[in-house]
Amino acid sequence: MKNFFKSRQALLYVMALSMSFSFAAWMSLLNNFVIEAASFDGSQIGILQSLREIPGFLAFTVVLVLIFVCQQKLAYLSIMALGLGVLLTGYFPSAIGLYVTTVIMSMGFHYLETLNQSLSLQWLSKDKAPIILGKITAAKSATSLVAFIIIFLMMKFFSVEYKYVYLFFGGITFIIGIIAWMMFDHFKDDVVQDKKVRLKKEYWLFYTLTFFAGARRQIFIVFAGFLLVEKFGVDVHNMVALLFINSILNMYFAPKIGRFIARFGERITLRVEYIGLVLVFVSYAFVENLYFAYFLFVIDHLLFSMAIALKTYFQKIADPKDIASASAVSFTINHIAAVFLPALLGLVWLYSTSLVFIIGASVALLSFALSYLIPRNPQMGFETTLKKSS
Repeated sequence: MKNFFKSRQALLYVMALSMSFSFAAWMSLLNNFVIEAASFDGSQIGILQSLREIPGFLAFTVVLVLIFVCQQKLAYLSIMALGLGVLLTGYFPSAIGLYVTTVIMSMGFHYLETLNQSLSLQWLSKDKAPIILGKITAAKSATSLVAFIIIFLMMKFFSVEYKYVYLFFGGITFIIGIIAWMMFDHFKDDVVQDKKVRLKKEYWLFYTLTFFAGARRQIFIVFAGFLLVEKFGVDVHNMVALLFINSILNMYFAPKIGRFIARFGERITLRVEYIGLVLVFVSYAFVENLYFAYFLFVIDHLLFSMAIALKTYFQKIADPKDIASASAVSFTINHIAAVFLPALLGLVWLYSTSLVFIIGASVALLSFALSYLIPRNPQMGFETTLKKSS
């Protein structure tokens, strides 16, 4: 056990799994909770999701905070903030209450996600990063699976109220943050990180693909599940069961995706992801069969696991001292569209649900076109196929 608390990889797992445990509960219950407890419509869920993404948009401030607090301690504080936001959620079943608790939860989540990516790319070697990140993704899915089982048992057989379910999951995450702070060794940075917020022209393709990834991901997160609940009347038990299936498949496929990236490279992997998303979003736009909608939801979720390739592409082209600052900046870029898109598409949703998913397909198609600029063997100085830097 002592060796566990001296391991960098162990800390990466703890950070990822604590985040997955409480966020899986928050997200899986959200659509049913806001409709049943707060009578949300499409516009209000759009506003809530836009508010959720504001801390993601402000992720670049991680770099500024790192001037005063080291990455590890900030990660522990982020775990606790995430837990606090989740445990409070069920006690404020109103629009304003949900907006406030969502922002608290989101601050912890997005800071933790930013730091997790930064530390992963700093601590893992380039040849092993896709494989280990695939394993961490599988472990996150297993954690989500455990969360879904607990939620199913609590609500199906014991009729536990929403607020106590949120309290349980948020409380566990909060406690994990405290234990991690007290028990883990402090690991020194191998490379001193640049603590300035800056955009670097060498990373323009990574920034652009990250921006599009944020846009299309919001369409899936906000509206795919909402479609199942609003259009097909899927209840909370079936939503949790669907997420349960997703977790099982991710546990199996995520490590294989990591090995696929290591073998075939980021360029091919991202092309597969993007063209798959085009087909899925177009299908969402016209789906009328509930079971086909279930199928699309599962495939959609699996395709997003391939986003590991975008992280490892950046790791290969980045100057090692830029990883912390560029990770924070990329999270902000990822959330530019996320701040306004859910609210805007929430209004579009009231007019046409199909149009929302056609827009998603268009964004995925643009990403597919840009993926042709990724070199077969990306590296620092050879970031795109357009030219090789001198």
